[in-house]
Amino acid sequence: MNPVEKARIRDVEQMHKLINYCADKGEMIARPLSEIYENIRDYFVVRQGERVVGCVALHVSWLNLAEVKSLAVAEDSREQGIGVRLVEACLEDAEALGTDTVFCLTYAPAFFEKLGFSQVDKAELPRKIWTECYRCPKFPDCDEVALIHRLEVKV
Repeated sequence: MNPVEKARIRDVEQMHKLINYCADKGEMIARPLSEIYENIRDYFVVRQGERVVGCVALHVSWLNLAEVKSLAVAEDSREQGIGVRLVEACLEDAEALGTDTVFCLTYAPAFFEKLGFSQVDKAELPRKIWTECYRCPKFPDCDEVALIHRLEVKV
């Protein structure tokens, strides 16, 4: 089983292709290459050899609030637990940072619910999280499901 690791600059092109492939299928929002480079420190990857087969980002949004975003796994690598391990890495990172709430916007709520996330009304999330929504082709009629995960952060 290949480990979850922090992404490197050399991974960005492959991550961009993977994320936007999934976005083209309607599974998530597309990400510009420049955004992935700018936020490379937020990303985790799973590699098979030199190939990136999965990626995810944990982006701190506000005090005690971080977002799991851009979770993408190559089609030929799904059903192997890669997505689960990537989200678990985000939750561990959030806890280490001292963030007690992690949220996501997704079309796959059942996947996240299995990992301890609970559905919430999008209106419960701070407006700050909507800063990139204007780029989405579905804006302002978002049909993603909002979920949160509460962590027990040690003070």
